[in-house]
Amino acid sequence: MPNAFCTLVDIDIPIVQAAMGGATCPEFAAAVSNAGGLGMLALAWSTPDAVRAEIRATKALTRRPFGVNLVLTHAQEERLAICLVEGVPVISFFWGQAGPLTAVAHRGGAKVLHTVPSADAARIAVDDGADAIVAQGWEAGGHVQGTVTTMALVPAVVDRVAPVPVLAAGGIADGRGLAAAMALGAAGAWIGTRFLASTEAPIHPRYRDRLILAKETDTEYGTLFDIGWPPDAPQRTLRNETIEAWESAGRPPAGRRPREGAVVATSPRGDVVAYQAHTPRPDDHGDIDALSMWSGQGVGLVRRAQPAAEIVREIFDEALSTSHRLATAFDGL
Repeated sequence: MPNAFCTLVDIDIPIVQAAMGGATCPEFAAAVSNAGGLGMLALAWSTPDAVRAEIRATKALTRRPFGVNLVLTHAQEERLAICLVEGVPVISFFWGQAGPLTAVAHRGGAKVLHTVPSADAARIAVDDGADAIVAQGWEAGGHVQGTVTTMALVPAVVDRVAPVPVLAAGGIADGRGLAAAMALGAAGAWIGTRFLASTEAPIHPRYRDRLILAKETDTEYGTLFDIGWPPDAPQRTLRNETIEAWESAGRPPAGRRPREGAVVATSPRGDVVAYQAHTPRPDDHGDIDALSMWSGQGVGLVRRAQPAAEIVREIFDEALSTSHRLATAFDGL
Protein backbone atom coordinates (compact mmCIF):
# COMPACT_ATOMS: atom_id res chain seq x y z
CA MET A 1 0.00 0.00 0.00
CA PRO A 2 1.48 3.41 -0.92
CA ASN A 3 2.40 5.63 2.00
CA ALA A 4 -0.09 8.50 2.02
CA PHE A 5 2.35 11.13 3.26
CA CYS A 6 5.16 10.12 0.92
CA THR A 7 2.74 10.29 -2.00
CA LEU A 8 1.43 13.69 -0.86
CA VAL A 9 4.83 15.41 -0.76
CA ASP A 10 6.65 13.21 -3.30
CA ILE A 11 9.31 11.69 -1.04
CA ASP A 12 10.56 8.12 -0.61
CA ILE A 13 10.97 7.72 3.15
CA PRO A 14 8.36 8.89 5.70
CA ILE A 15 10.81 10.87 7.80
CA VAL A 16 10.72 14.65 8.22
CA GLN A 17 13.57 16.61 9.76
CA ALA A 18 11.84 18.89 12.25
CA ALA A 19 12.00 22.60 11.54
CA MET A 20 14.04 23.62 14.58
CA GLY A 21 14.44 27.38 14.83
CA GLY A 22 18.09 28.40 14.72
CA ALA A 23 19.21 24.84 13.95
CA THR A 24 18.43 24.51 10.24
CA CYS A 25 20.33 25.54 7.14
CA PRO A 26 20.30 24.71 3.42
CA GLU A 27 23.01 22.05 3.72
CA PHE A 28 21.11 20.29 6.51
CA ALA A 29 17.69 20.35 4.81
CA ALA A 30 19.14 19.31 1.46
CA ALA A 31 21.01 16.36 3.00
CA VAL A 32 17.76 14.98 4.45
CA SER A 33 15.84 15.53 1.22
CA ASN A 34 18.58 13.96 -0.89
CA ALA A 35 18.42 10.90 1.38
CA GLY A 36 14.72 10.45 0.57
CA GLY A 37 13.15 12.22 3.54
CA LEU A 38 11.80 15.76 3.81
CA GLY A 39 14.24 18.44 4.89
CA MET A 40 12.89 21.60 6.50
CA LEU A 41 14.05 25.21 6.89
CA ALA A 42 12.94 27.25 9.92
CA LEU A 43 12.51 30.79 8.58
CA ALA A 44 9.81 32.26 10.83
CA TRP A 45 12.00 35.12 12.07
CA SER A 46 14.26 35.59 9.05
CA THR A 47 14.30 38.79 7.03
CA PRO A 48 12.72 38.67 3.58
CA ASP A 49 16.16 38.70 1.96
CA ALA A 50 17.33 35.85 4.21
CA VAL A 51 14.20 33.80 3.44
CA ARG A 52 14.87 34.17 -0.26
CA ALA A 53 18.56 33.36 0.08
CA GLU A 54 18.03 30.23 2.22
CA ILE A 55 15.45 28.85 -0.19
CA ARG A 56 17.63 29.46 -3.22
CA ALA A 57 20.66 27.93 -1.52
CA THR A 58 18.64 24.81 -0.68
CA LYS A 59 17.34 24.52 -4.24
CA ALA A 60 20.93 24.66 -5.47
CA LEU A 61 21.76 21.63 -3.30
CA THR A 62 18.78 19.37 -4.00
CA ARG A 63 16.21 18.66 -6.67
CA ARG A 64 14.05 16.87 -4.11
CA PRO A 65 11.13 18.43 -2.19
CA PHE A 66 11.83 20.38 1.00
CA GLY A 67 9.74 22.59 3.24
CA VAL A 68 9.69 25.86 5.15
CA ASN A 69 8.22 26.26 8.63
CA LEU A 70 6.46 29.47 9.68
CA VAL A 71 5.52 30.13 13.31
CA LEU A 72 2.21 31.89 13.77
CA THR A 73 3.25 33.99 16.77
CA HIS A 74 4.38 36.51 14.14
CA ALA A 75 2.78 37.80 10.94
CA GLN A 76 3.90 35.50 8.14
CA GLU A 77 2.15 36.81 5.05
CA GLU A 78 5.30 38.31 3.52
CA ARG A 79 7.49 35.28 4.22
CA LEU A 80 4.82 32.95 2.88
CA ALA A 81 4.56 35.00 -0.30
CA ILE A 82 8.32 34.75 -0.83
CA CYS A 83 8.23 30.98 -0.27
CA LEU A 84 5.54 30.58 -2.90
CA VAL A 85 7.25 32.81 -5.46
CA GLU A 86 10.42 30.77 -4.93
CA GLY A 87 8.51 27.53 -5.50
CA VAL A 88 8.75 25.93 -2.05
CA PRO A 89 6.61 22.78 -2.32
CA VAL A 90 5.78 22.29 1.38
CA ILE A 91 4.81 24.87 4.00
CA SER A 92 4.37 23.96 7.67
CA PHE A 93 2.65 26.08 10.29
CA PHE A 94 3.12 25.97 14.06
CA TRP A 95 1.65 27.57 17.18
CA GLY A 96 -1.76 28.87 16.24
CA GLN A 97 -4.44 28.65 13.60
CA ALA A 98 -3.31 29.30 10.03
CA GLY A 99 -6.76 30.23 8.78
CA PRO A 100 -6.57 31.90 5.34
CA LEU A 101 -2.81 31.34 5.07
CA THR A 102 -3.53 27.71 4.18
CA ALA A 103 -5.59 28.76 1.18
CA VAL A 104 -2.86 31.19 0.13
CA ALA A 105 -0.30 28.38 0.27
CA HIS A 106 -2.55 26.15 -1.83
CA ARG A 107 -3.04 28.85 -4.45
CA GLY A 108 0.75 29.07 -4.63
CA GLY A 109 1.01 25.34 -5.32
CA ALA A 110 2.29 24.23 -1.90
CA LYS A 111 1.14 21.42 0.38
CA VAL A 112 0.43 22.43 3.98
CA LEU A 113 1.47 20.67 7.18
CA HIS A 114 0.14 21.93 10.51
CA THR A 115 1.54 21.02 13.94
CA VAL A 116 -1.10 20.51 16.63
CA PRO A 117 -1.31 19.50 20.32
CA SER A 118 -4.75 17.84 20.30
CA ALA A 119 -7.31 16.07 18.18
CA ASP A 120 -9.60 19.12 18.33
CA ALA A 121 -6.83 21.36 17.01
CA ALA A 122 -6.11 18.83 14.29
CA ARG A 123 -9.74 18.91 13.16
CA ILE A 124 -9.64 22.73 12.98
CA ALA A 125 -6.45 22.63 10.90
CA VAL A 126 -7.95 20.09 8.50
CA ASP A 127 -11.13 22.15 8.20
CA ASP A 128 -8.87 25.09 7.27
CA GLY A 129 -7.45 22.91 4.51
CA ALA A 130 -4.26 21.39 5.94
CA ASP A 131 -3.01 18.52 3.79
CA ALA A 132 -1.27 16.69 6.66
CA ILE A 133 -1.09 17.01 10.43
CA VAL A 134 1.93 16.85 12.72
CA ALA A 135 0.73 15.52 16.09
CA GLN A 136 3.23 16.90 18.60
CA GLY A 137 3.45 14.94 21.84
CA TRP A 138 4.61 16.30 25.20
CA GLU A 139 7.95 14.47 24.85
CA ALA A 140 9.07 16.79 22.04
CA GLY A 141 11.95 19.20 22.33
CA GLY A 142 11.77 22.94 21.79
CA HIS A 143 8.45 24.71 22.13
CA VAL A 144 5.62 22.31 22.95
CA GLN A 145 1.98 23.31 22.70
CA GLY A 146 0.26 20.48 24.55
CA THR A 147 0.53 18.10 27.49
CA VAL A 148 -0.59 14.83 25.88
CA THR A 149 2.02 12.15 25.24
CA THR A 150 2.78 11.00 21.71
CA MET A 151 1.45 7.50 22.41
CA ALA A 152 -1.96 8.87 23.42
CA LEU A 153 -2.10 11.78 20.99
CA VAL A 154 -1.29 10.13 17.67
CA PRO A 155 -4.16 7.60 17.52
CA ALA A 156 -6.62 10.23 18.76
CA VAL A 157 -5.56 12.60 15.98
CA VAL A 158 -5.54 9.83 13.36
CA ASP A 159 -9.09 8.86 14.27
CA ARG A 160 -10.25 12.47 14.20
CA VAL A 161 -8.87 13.50 10.80
CA ALA A 162 -8.72 10.30 8.71
CA PRO A 163 -7.95 9.96 5.82
CA VAL A 164 -5.66 13.01 6.14
CA PRO A 165 -2.14 11.71 6.86
CA VAL A 166 -0.66 12.31 10.31
CA LEU A 167 2.99 12.57 11.32
CA ALA A 168 3.99 11.65 14.86
CA ALA A 169 6.31 14.04 16.70
CA GLY A 170 7.86 13.83 20.14
CA GLY A 171 10.27 11.26 21.58
CA ILE A 172 10.95 9.51 18.25
CA ALA A 173 14.68 9.06 17.67
CA ASP A 174 15.15 5.65 16.07
CA GLY A 175 13.49 3.08 13.85
CA ARG A 176 11.61 1.47 16.70
CA GLY A 177 9.93 4.82 17.33
CA LEU A 178 9.05 5.23 13.66
CA ALA A 179 7.59 1.72 13.55
CA ALA A 180 5.62 2.39 16.74
CA ALA A 181 4.25 5.64 15.34
CA MET A 182 3.09 3.89 12.20
CA ALA A 183 1.51 1.13 14.28
CA LEU A 184 -0.54 3.89 15.92
CA GLY A 185 -1.79 4.97 12.52
CA ALA A 186 0.73 7.69 11.66
CA ALA A 187 2.05 7.91 8.10
CA GLY A 188 5.52 8.92 9.25
CA ALA A 189 7.53 10.77 11.85
CA TRP A 190 8.67 14.35 12.43
CA ILE A 191 12.08 13.98 14.13
CA GLY A 192 14.11 16.73 15.77
CA THR A 193 16.50 15.79 18.55
CA ARG A 194 18.17 12.90 16.69
CA PHE A 195 18.84 15.20 13.74
CA LEU A 196 20.40 17.85 15.98
CA ALA A 197 23.35 15.49 16.35
CA SER A 198 23.85 15.38 12.58
CA THR A 199 27.10 16.77 11.28
CA GLU A 200 25.19 19.25 9.09
CA ALA A 201 23.08 20.76 11.88
CA PRO A 202 24.39 24.31 12.52
CA ILE A 203 24.64 24.09 16.30
CA HIS A 204 27.49 24.77 18.71
CA PRO A 205 29.81 21.77 19.31
CA ARG A 206 29.20 22.00 23.05
CA TYR A 207 25.46 21.69 22.46
CA ARG A 208 25.96 18.61 20.27
CA ASP A 209 28.24 17.04 22.89
CA ARG A 210 25.63 17.62 25.61
CA LEU A 211 22.96 15.93 23.46
CA ILE A 212 25.14 12.88 22.85
CA LEU A 213 25.93 12.50 26.57
CA ALA A 214 22.38 13.12 27.83
CA LYS A 215 19.98 10.54 29.26
CA GLU A 216 16.23 10.47 28.75
CA THR A 217 15.83 11.99 32.23
CA ASP A 218 18.01 15.03 31.49
CA THR A 219 15.38 17.31 29.96
CA GLU A 220 13.25 20.00 31.62
CA TYR A 221 9.73 21.05 30.61
CA GLY A 222 8.79 24.59 31.59
CA THR A 223 8.63 28.23 30.52
CA LEU A 224 11.99 29.51 31.79
CA PHE A 225 13.50 30.52 28.44
CA ASP A 226 10.79 33.05 27.73
CA ILE A 227 12.55 36.01 26.12
CA GLY A 228 11.58 36.18 22.45
CA TRP A 229 8.41 34.08 22.67
CA PRO A 230 4.93 34.81 24.05
CA PRO A 231 4.71 34.58 27.86
CA ASP A 232 4.11 31.10 29.27
CA ALA A 233 5.00 29.28 26.03
CA PRO A 234 6.15 25.86 27.29
CA GLN A 235 9.37 24.37 26.04
CA ARG A 236 11.59 21.36 26.64
CA THR A 237 15.35 21.78 26.95
CA LEU A 238 18.34 20.02 28.41
CA ARG A 239 18.79 20.80 32.08
CA ASN A 240 21.67 23.27 32.50
CA GLU A 241 23.24 25.76 34.86
CA THR A 242 20.54 28.38 34.19
CA ILE A 243 17.80 26.01 35.32
CA GLU A 244 19.81 24.83 38.33
CA ALA A 245 20.59 28.39 39.48
CA TRP A 246 16.92 29.35 39.16
CA GLU A 247 15.87 26.30 41.17
CA SER A 248 18.49 27.04 43.86
CA ALA A 249 17.08 30.57 44.12
CA GLY A 250 13.62 29.16 44.86
CA ARG A 251 12.19 29.41 41.34
CA PRO A 252 11.54 33.17 41.44
CA PRO A 253 9.28 34.79 38.83
CA ALA A 254 10.49 36.77 35.84
CA GLY A 255 12.13 39.99 37.00
CA ARG A 256 13.81 38.39 40.02
CA ARG A 257 15.67 35.48 38.44
CA PRO A 258 19.44 34.98 38.81
CA ARG A 259 21.49 36.82 36.15
CA GLU A 260 18.34 38.20 34.57
CA GLY A 261 19.25 40.76 31.93
CA ALA A 262 22.90 39.76 31.95
CA VAL A 263 24.67 39.02 28.68
CA VAL A 264 25.74 35.36 28.82
CA ALA A 265 26.93 34.91 25.24
CA THR A 266 27.52 36.79 22.04
CA SER A 267 26.68 35.93 18.45
CA PRO A 268 27.07 37.68 15.10
CA ARG A 269 23.39 38.53 15.43
CA GLY A 270 23.86 40.31 18.77
CA ASP A 271 24.19 39.71 22.49
CA VAL A 272 22.36 36.79 24.07
CA VAL A 273 20.92 37.42 27.52
CA ALA A 274 20.00 34.96 30.24
CA TYR A 275 16.60 33.28 29.68
CA GLN A 276 16.54 34.16 25.99
CA ALA A 277 15.09 31.57 23.61
CA HIS A 278 18.27 31.16 21.58
CA THR A 279 19.67 28.07 19.87
CA PRO A 280 23.44 27.79 20.48
CA ARG A 281 25.10 28.27 17.09
CA PRO A 282 28.64 27.40 15.96
CA ASP A 283 29.69 31.07 15.94
CA ASP A 284 28.38 31.85 19.45
CA HIS A 285 30.88 32.66 22.19
CA GLY A 286 30.54 32.83 25.95
CA ASP A 287 28.73 30.69 28.49
CA ILE A 288 27.23 28.17 26.06
CA ASP A 289 26.03 25.93 28.89
CA ALA A 290 23.73 28.74 30.07
CA LEU A 291 21.79 28.84 26.81
CA SER A 292 18.52 27.13 25.86
CA MET A 293 19.58 23.72 24.58
CA TRP A 294 16.36 22.41 23.05
CA SER A 295 15.93 18.66 23.43
CA GLY A 296 13.19 16.06 23.49
CA GLN A 297 13.02 13.02 25.75
CA GLY A 298 14.29 10.85 22.92
CA VAL A 299 17.74 12.32 23.57
CA GLY A 300 18.78 9.15 25.42
CA LEU A 301 18.82 7.41 22.02
CA VAL A 302 21.21 9.97 20.51
CA ARG A 303 24.62 8.37 20.87
CA ARG A 304 26.91 9.87 18.22
CA ALA A 305 27.24 12.51 15.54
CA GLN A 306 26.37 11.24 12.06
CA PRO A 307 25.67 12.65 8.61
CA ALA A 308 21.99 13.45 8.21
CA ALA A 309 21.62 11.02 5.31
CA GLU A 310 22.99 8.21 7.45
CA ILE A 311 20.45 9.04 10.16
CA VAL A 312 17.59 8.86 7.66
CA ARG A 313 18.71 5.50 6.32
CA GLU A 314 19.48 4.03 9.75
CA ILE A 315 16.08 4.98 11.17
CA PHE A 316 14.24 3.67 8.14
CA ASP A 317 16.16 0.39 8.00
CA GLU A 318 15.57 -0.18 11.71
CA ALA A 319 11.86 0.55 11.28
CA LEU A 320 11.66 -2.07 8.54
CA SER A 321 13.50 -4.67 10.62
CA THR A 322 11.29 -3.86 13.61
CA SER A 323 8.12 -4.34 11.58
CA HIS A 324 9.39 -7.67 10.27
CA ARG A 325 10.29 -8.78 13.79
CA LEU A 326 6.83 -7.88 15.04
CA ALA A 327 5.17 -9.72 12.17
CA THR A 328 7.18 -12.81 13.08
CA ALA A 329 6.32 -12.44 16.75
CA PHE A 330 2.62 -12.47 15.94
CA ASP A 331 2.84 -15.52 13.69
CA GLY A 332 1.02 -18.48 15.17
CA LEU A 333 -0.84 -16.50 17.85
